[in-house]
Amino acid sequence: MSGKWIQDSGSKKRKIQKRKELVIQSIAGSMDRENGENDVTIEILYCGMCHTDLHYARNDWGITMYPVVPGHEIAGVITKVGSEVKGFKIGDRVGVGCLAASCLKCDYCKESQENYCDQVQFSYNGIFWDGSITYGGYSNFYVSDYRYVVHIPESLPMDAAAPLLCAGITVFCPMKDNNLVNSAPKKIGVVGLGGLGHVAVKFGKAFGHHITVISTSPSKEKEAKERLGVDDFLISTDPQQMQSRKRSMDFIIDTVSAQHSLGPILELLKVNGTLVIVGAPEKPMDLPSFPLIFGKRVVKGSMIGGVKETQEMMELCGKHNITCDIETVKAEPDSINQALHRLSKNDVKYRFVIDIAGKSSSL
Repeated sequence: MSGKWIQDSGSKKRKIQKRKELVIQSIAGSMDRENGENDVTIEILYCGMCHTDLHYARNDWGITMYPVVPGHEIAGVITKVGSEVKGFKIGDRVGVGCLAASCLKCDYCKESQENYCDQVQFSYNGIFWDGSITYGGYSNFYVSDYRYVVHIPESLPMDAAAPLLCAGITVFCPMKDNNLVNSAPKKIGVVGLGGLGHVAVKFGKAFGHHITVISTSPSKEKEAKERLGVDDFLISTDPQQMQSRKRSMDFIIDTVSAQHSLGPILELLKVNGTLVIVGAPEKPMDLPSFPLIFGKRVVKGSMIGGVKETQEMMELCGKHNITCDIETVKAEPDSINQALHRLSKNDVKYRFVIDIAGKSSSL
């Protein structure tokens, strides 16, 4: 892993106190792990900025190991290949998402669901097989075991493809798991039109489904319908609107990370409908029992995807020309800090991407 992304150098107490604003001091390319026989070295061109980065930087979940180098939406070009690497060569356009290591032996790993392995380690703030701490993509280079790397199709611009490695796979897997990739048209709801939600809309439309966005923001309706092609738009705080769509949807994906009640959303589902949670609110959700019992409905969660699924998603994105709507950020401390501040206020349409190498998006 690589890079020098430094948190405010004060005491641990000061770092965590009141979720203090983080300060990026430098981005460098020092290699903390040598390229091994199963590794590839990647020159990072772009790295997406996920809300998870903010949680780790602020230690919202109490598990951050400082100094932390965020970034798990890494897009770049291979510059070095280990002797045992298969399927990759120097010059390949590749991506690395959230995964850095897993046991490779359990049932989940054997079934290409490495993301659910008990020993999974993530691209940053994890502990690699050799005991070193993993550092993420807010850096110039990244060393990864090739088994956690995917190819990025030539048809996709690298900058707009980078967030697919987290945001994309997070919403793709629930659709695949619920047989929505190649099914007859269904009525799908997407709760929240942000970084995850706008990609869910794009997948749903590409797969031929009727898409309803469920949002607290009336101002997003015009863009949702006119630019993203959404079929219907509901204001979740309007009881009349919500009541008018009762039992109308087959499947809903909830992308919202703020605390909210699931009861009104469940009422939108048909009998036997499914609600999948992919947002991660800090506080427990309100889950009333009656909408579950009287509708025979299912609520479940989903977390990113395995490497095989991520590659499958990338190929489908190349086929359907699906990318994320992004705002590019210069690889400078002030610019990144400003973007993180805006991210904390959800002030972005729809994902920030750091232009690490300062190169054109034609790559």
